Amino acid sequence: MTLNDLRAVAVLGGGLMGSGIAHVCAAAGFDTVVREVTAATAQRAQLAAERSLARAAERGKLTPEARDAALGRLRYTTELDALAGCDVVIEAVVEDLAVKNGAWRELDAICPPHTLFASNTSSLTIAAMAAVTARPDRMLGLHFFNPVPVMRLVEVVRTVTTSDASVARAVAFARALGKEPIIAKDVSGFVVNLLLVPYLFDAITQLERGIASVEDLDTGMKLGAGHPMGPLELSDFVGLDTLQRIGEIMFAEYRERRYAPPPLLRRMVLAGMHGRKSGRGFYDYAQDPPRAAALGL
Repeated sequence: MTLNDLRAVAVLGGGLMGSGIAHVCAAAGFDTVVREVTAATAQRAQLAAERSLARAAERGKLTPEARDAALGRLRYTTELDALAGCDVVIEAVVEDLAVKNGAWRELDAICPPHTLFASNTSSLTIAAMAAVTARPDRMLGLHFFNPVPVMRLVEVVRTVTTSDASVARAVAFARALGKEPIIAKDVSGFVVNLLLVPYLFDAITQLERGIASVEDLDTGMKLGAGHPMGPLELSDFVGLDTLQRIGEIMFAEYRERRYAPPPLLRRMVLAGMHGRKSGRGFYDYAQDPPRAAALGL
């Protein structure tokens, strides 16, 4: 099967990443179905994609006609069977292997043999998912970055069983979405998180040691290294609970200290300080502009 034969895309999960993936797939001309577990979460996913497409039109990234056409290609469901006719399934559910594999087992039973399975996991290995299917040669990773409509990179993650044909289809598909694909080995963290997570953890450790303030650590890396966001600002953007979970998964695989979540991060997550999405992390987002949160350091 070639890219020309690829018409229908399914996105499993309509959260932040799933709704963004649905946006870019529909905007690129693919009929796209998003599956959520409840009618309420499906409606939230639909609203998120509609807002995202509207913003793209407002910023001149899409014409009003292209926005409306993309909206017409999107549909939402709570039924897993609705994904059975799709040519590609992109999984974007919670970063929990048991949850992902439960979905893959069900999808493997209902999807036709040609369907390509792709996980958007940021840290779990693809081999652990391919092992529960009867199509390990058609299972790989397609790791998008947040915000999906803006970030151009996609990591195409090849496990030991992924066929050359599947990799070629995935690369062509990513390019059809307007993305720049890179090929990554199936190791926890792939390319970007393998390098990024220790950097973020080191910044958190230096903050706890009193090396510099929140603002000065971020300003130093923005002005001194040319980064668009400082490490603590970026950690808040990723989500501190998400960052901790990614670190735990990577540490379990590598047993290297640099992947172990720092004590300060663990305490903040326990306190419900998850970053932007909770309103408070290294910065307090109740203030405009956000200011460094009081962390008792």
